[in-house]
Amino acid sequence: MIEVWAPRVERVRLRRPGHDDLALTAAGDDWWRADVALQDGDEYGFVLGDGDDVRPDPRSRRQPRGVHDVSAWFDAASFDWSDESWTGRQLAGGLIYELHLGTFTPEGTLDAAIDRFDHLIDIGVTHIELLPVNAFNGTHNWGYDGVLWYAVQETYGGPAAYQRFVDAAHAAGLAVIQDVVYNHLGPSGNYLPEYGPYLRDGSRNTWGDSLNLDEEAVRSFIVENALMWMRDFHVDGLRLDAVHALHESGSHPVHILQEIAERTDALSSHVGRPLTLIAESDLNDPIMFLPREAGGYGLVAQWSDDWHHAVHVALTEEAVGYYEDFADPEALPKVWTKGFYHDGTHSSFRERDHGKPVPDESASWRLVTYAQDHDQVGNRAAGDRLTATLSTDRLAVAAVLTLTAPGTPMLFMGEEWGASTPWQFFTSHPEPELAEATAKGRIAEFVKMGWDESIVPHPNDPETFQRSKLDWSEVSQGDHARLLDLYRQLARLRRERPELTHPGPGGRDAEVVPSSSGRRYVLRRGAARVVVNLTSEPWEVPAGDVWIASVEPTVRGDTLVVAPESAVVVG
Repeated sequence: MIEVWAPRVERVRLRRPGHDDLALTAAGDDWWRADVALQDGDEYGFVLGDGDDVRPDPRSRRQPRGVHDVSAWFDAASFDWSDESWTGRQLAGGLIYELHLGTFTPEGTLDAAIDRFDHLIDIGVTHIELLPVNAFNGTHNWGYDGVLWYAVQETYGGPAAYQRFVDAAHAAGLAVIQDVVYNHLGPSGNYLPEYGPYLRDGSRNTWGDSLNLDEEAVRSFIVENALMWMRDFHVDGLRLDAVHALHESGSHPVHILQEIAERTDALSSHVGRPLTLIAESDLNDPIMFLPREAGGYGLVAQWSDDWHHAVHVALTEEAVGYYEDFADPEALPKVWTKGFYHDGTHSSFRERDHGKPVPDESASWRLVTYAQDHDQVGNRAAGDRLTATLSTDRLAVAAVLTLTAPGTPMLFMGEEWGASTPWQFFTSHPEPELAEATAKGRIAEFVKMGWDESIVPHPNDPETFQRSKLDWSEVSQGDHARLLDLYRQLARLRRERPELTHPGPGGRDAEVVPSSSGRRYVLRRGAARVVVNLTSEPWEVPAGDVWIASVEPTVRGDTLVVAPESAVVVG
């Protein structure tokens, strides 16, 4: 059976190489169907109305020649999985590693990424989070401009390679979280509006037209896509991109996030392993991860930009744009103890009150915390990592803060060795006019924010993509190797000391210690005391058992002398 939802046309034909066009039958519910059995690899497409142009299947699983060409049937059930004994990994106590397939390895493929699993295991990673792999126009981009959400980008290896990747990850003890985008579609290759009202007329968000979540078939299109990754590709969970841009009119009885969560929980019960949903939300509203019994959507966790902003400002002293709100030295202690910095407080950047408090009974690991991620690096004018502006000593402090934080820590690929390569915004639009419009729009954004437009690389320049690839030769060199060893030690300490994964608020507090030469913090989690000295002077604190230090402190009787620009974890 072949079927497609197409309420905007009067007829639909199935086109296959070597066959006459076959008219589909209207089923009366805006679906068109034909009793046709396709085999793995068979190419096909749909011809809509009285036109003659062939369009890809909106639910295509494979696009061998790109998003403007015909689809290919993919039999997901034919893969010989070896993960029958895989019982999954819960997020609590985990360590996430965010990576972009195209720049993680020189080859930029799923199969090549498998060869780096030993590196991830060595630093204590439990969950790999892949940036979007859905099919997009061109050969490379970040993945957030996908137009065929059910297909795996062919340049990464396609759906068969994706199955190999997940199977190998499970064999290595690694869970896979897939980043998915349900708030907009890319600008090239989006034929969905020709089929039906997938987009909401007159409603746009930051990235394009909003999805029409009042249409039941569109909601089903999204929910079934989410389930596909976890069911057919054995993925262990999803990171849901920018859920604050999912606009609903309120006509549906439950929010789409709750609908996805309910269906995911049902699938989790069926397959007998945890399935994790993580929201990216700008709302600072714990409704995302509160249980449905308490009026929440029932997702597992959400990203915490507040944590990132507080750490970034403390380390870099950069306080422009949205960082302005976090110039207060008390920002870091507040996110350590309360989760959100803006929990109903006034945001000068937004010019209004923002956020809601996180209930004390919420597990701290439900906030994913990070010092760097793809957005906070790639959306800088030059795509510069912290490595470009911070000393190795301060990068080491970032490592200590990231891996002792109350949340679930996440690393951005290469962070663990202080990668010197930037991670810039890159595209590969074949259409020159779209490439130029993207470049001009990006420059205009940065000029508005006060950045120097001369440092903004052209997204469509192939060198922008090449510069963003990790340089793996750095791993064993000098300060890179020393930083990597610190990440390994910190991850091991986090596994060994229950204080560092304890989910409750008990024993968690923080304070700023005044200094005329910079910031100093004492951050506590039970018996663990994280002493952070971001000044140019040594700092004397009460002694204790030194569990780990970015720079070895000096012990003077009952006093610990913490070196400048360093952090020490004391028991």
